[in-house]
Amino acid sequence: MSQALDELLRLLALEPLDDGLYRGQSMDLGFGAVFGGQVMGQALAAAKYTLEPDRPVHSFHSYFLRPGDVNRPIIYDVENIRDGKTTSTRRVQALQYGKPIFYMTASFQQPVAGFEHQTVMPDVAGPEGLIPESERIQALAGYLPTRIKDKLLAAKPIEMRQVNYVNPMKPEQTEPVRHIWLKVNGRLPDDPRIHKYLLAYASDFNFLPTALMPHGHSFWERELQVATIDHSMWFHQDFRFDDWILYAIESPRAIAGRGLVQGHFYTRDGTLVATAMQEGIIRSRSEL
Repeated sequence: MSQALDELLRLLALEPLDDGLYRGQSMDLGFGAVFGGQVMGQALAAAKYTLEPDRPVHSFHSYFLRPGDVNRPIIYDVENIRDGKTTSTRRVQALQYGKPIFYMTASFQQPVAGFEHQTVMPDVAGPEGLIPESERIQALAGYLPTRIKDKLLAAKPIEMRQVNYVNPMKPEQTEPVRHIWLKVNGRLPDDPRIHKYLLAYASDFNFLPTALMPHGHSFWERELQVATIDHSMWFHQDFRFDDWILYAIESPRAIAGRGLVQGHFYTRDGTLVATAMQEGIIRSRSEL
């Protein structure tokens, strides 16, 4: 297991404070605030402590209310909404300075037999031969702001390889479709919950910026405000995130200073294992 992945797993191992109360630390990725994927992963990890292992998460719906401070711990308050025969519901509130920065409602279900179908995986190049995201960023080192350069060049727990690479320094107008191969840098424990929490963490990378692609803009442009409003995710079945997962993203709509994106996660054999949707702010700061 890589050191970066080990640090991320420790980040998801929250400190119990009381029944339903947990404390998590933050990792500064250079975004100026707590990375949204971290808060989602920690919120799911907090809910895990209140559930039996045979009830894995199958969906969550969340709202980002305030930017998180990377220099302060986050308190996660888990409310037990209901435990039914096969399904449980939890509400998780993330707090800093006594105020909520994030809300999540998550549902957990004991798997049962039923109908099955899925969409077909896009026909794209596999991860072999694609340039790793770390090498892409290294090539841009001379353009990176000094204040975040070290953070962006540091070893990452998630390896990403874009099929249709978008240069954030020279964005061009193109269709709002992005395909990215993802996997963790190392071997994970067999606990399927950990694989899902890490996929939730990774689902926030390169997601909302897809809505900027038809407009020829990049989320690295300081005059733009690009921020998540809400994020939902559905887990269809277990998978291993220490093997490659294809993240197929598209943005069907942008309007009123908001962009909508949706993504599907496929294993290498074409199995659809998760789906995500997100809406966020994409607008010029001069319009605020």
